[in-house]
Amino acid sequence: MKSFSPKFLLQIFMLISIPAVLVACSDDTGKNKKTAASHLVEAATARYESLSYVADRAGSLRAIREVKIFNQAEGRIKEVTVRQGDSVKTGQVLIRLDDTLLRAQWDKAAANLRQAKRDALRLKKLKKKQLIAEEIYLKSETAYEVAKAEERLLSTRLGYMTIKAPFPGKVAARKIEPGDVAPKHTHLLTIVDPSELISDVQVSELVLPHLKVGDSASIRIDALGPESFAGKILRIYPTVDPQTRLGKIEVTLDPVPAKAQAGQFNRVTLSTGEKKRLVIPFMALRRDRAGEYLYLINDESRVKRLAVKSGLRLSDKVEITEGLAENDKVVIKGFLGLGDGKKVKQVGQKTATPVEQQSGKDSG
Repeated sequence: MKSFSPKFLLQIFMLISIPAVLVACSDDTGKNKKTAASHLVEAATARYESLSYVADRAGSLRAIREVKIFNQAEGRIKEVTVRQGDSVKTGQVLIRLDDTLLRAQWDKAAANLRQAKRDALRLKKLKKKQLIAEEIYLKSETAYEVAKAEERLLSTRLGYMTIKAPFPGKVAARKIEPGDVAPKHTHLLTIVDPSELISDVQVSELVLPHLKVGDSASIRIDALGPESFAGKILRIYPTVDPQTRLGKIEVTLDPVPAKAQAGQFNRVTLSTGEKKRLVIPFMALRRDRAGEYLYLINDESRVKRLAVKSGLRLSDKVEITEGLAENDKVVIKGFLGLGDGKKVKQVGQKTATPVEQQSGKDSG
């Protein structure tokens, strides 16, 4: 048998060992790559919390009762008894139109009526004595009825020549002066009732189901300073704008403060009673063409895209009405490069503090 020198054997050993070392290094590199594949995220847990909806909405005050006064008969304006800002009472005379010609026509109609009445009574007596034909008596009765109708028509038209206040209020606009000739149906005055003021407010369709007529609200009128005044929801409109998804409500001042006027800018604060809601941080909610979704973290630390439906947004939180369960963990940070089924590593978990659990305010 041929013998090998120690030097030759050492060379052979080194040649065999080098590949094994390279393989070991390669395995370590693979492990590092595998470790690096875990995506770092921050997560939060879905919780039920007692929250009340609070929102500020801007609006303008307007009078519940505002009437534009039109004339129902044409004529020359003879007298206007009020100006802008004047207070009026129910039935107070506001405008008189020249009724000279119409009154003469009424006098004629009234005289004809009296004559027709006398003729009808006289012929009725003759008919009872059978001194006239039935036809003559019936014609006199018809003439009497026509005369009554004519007098009633002219009397009504005469009433239109004097315009009175329909309710107590103030004159907001005066558009005519004495001497003007007003064609039929001309806008003459505007009367408003300042004792009842409301603010029209637009709110999200998600909020409307939580509001009802009679709910309290507070109203701050910028022109009257920082003080807030009591109000309540007077009316909730039955439709929602299909473009903006906003509904309309009316909030009335109760009572109306001094110096409050229609047209003033105001801010309405709405609030609802506390209700248990399943909430998560708003930053967890994602949206795309398919709709709203979350990244749910399962027990194997992998994420799953989960379609959900959101409700109210309260401060930095959002209510989830469909798709999520209590104690589910969702990703709130680390979305870049995140995909369905990817393995993640949690580096933090957001939990609600006692202060956050008391109430939420809408930022919209």
